[in-house]
Amino acid sequence: MKICSLLPSGTEILFALGLGDQVTGVSDLCHYPPQARDKPIVCRSKIDVDAMSSQQVEAAMRQLQASGESPYALDQEWLARNPPDVVLTQDLCYFCEVDATTVATALRGVPSDPQVVVLNPRTLAQIFDAIHRVGETCGAPQAASDLVAALRHRVDAVTQRLATVLQGRRRPRVFSLEGINPLVIGGHWIPDLLQLAGGQQDLYPPGCPAARVPWQVVVDYRPEKLFIDLCSSDLARGLREVPWLAAQEGWRDLPAVRSGEVYLIDHVYFSSPGPRVVQGLEMLAQLTHPEAFSGFVPPQSVSKLDAGLAARCPAQDIAGCFRPYGLM
Repeated sequence: MKICSLLPSGTEILFALGLGDQVTGVSDLCHYPPQARDKPIVCRSKIDVDAMSSQQVEAAMRQLQASGESPYALDQEWLARNPPDVVLTQDLCYFCEVDATTVATALRGVPSDPQVVVLNPRTLAQIFDAIHRVGETCGAPQAASDLVAALRHRVDAVTQRLATVLQGRRRPRVFSLEGINPLVIGGHWIPDLLQLAGGQQDLYPPGCPAARVPWQVVVDYRPEKLFIDLCSSDLARGLREVPWLAAQEGWRDLPAVRSGEVYLIDHVYFSSPGPRVVQGLEMLAQLTHPEAFSGFVPPQSVSKLDAGLAARCPAQDIAGCFRPYGLM
């Protein structure tokens, strides 16, 4: 079977199911596992998010949307020369990956009439359902069942440990941001992860869309743990964005800022609805309850605010107040 995956989570799932040798094409955002980088790139983003600020990316995306143009370019000639049997795509986010409508247009005239599988998981349970669906479609149902069982076992290990730890204790108020300037809350499966990791997050239900919010929402909620996992951003880009937060009125008064419980986290463990979100859950459990969990945070994946430095630091220099997690 020849499979073309146009979204990072689909590619991650396929390789996790042992189907990597059947993947014939990917998008330029499919970076995991490393073997995916060796596959032909069939879809490319028209916007270089690594070279632009969030504000610049937002403006460019809106301009493309207003013109009716997709932010992604599909190689229709390649698809015609190398017709796949199955194409994985999504309709969850117009901005994050190529959408099903664009894919359907590009596939017109492809002689194999590929089966288009649209993955739109919005909760952790739906991510597991998506893994099952990919396995069934691509001839690996048992591998999918085994993978989901292993992932559920890891989730259960976290929740069972927390059931003991949280007896008679209050959960810390947590808040997750996946966008800065504009400010965007972590939606979809992120509320699931925050709750399962032992945090109190009652503003946004599991499955809700990512949404722009005014800064005052964060100020009013007074989070005791603030997680900044910016979509499509590594730590370096996150550090370039945080001065905007530090310049907002009320930043210094947030309980999370005063105690140094502000964390920049590499987006790869959260923004792609594939197997690694369970690792993201384990990481959040350790950051939320370090007294109960350890060993889950990979090196160079999280930076933590130094409260002492931040207390006397100008907003424009706040990036220098973050230290690699585990070295403080």
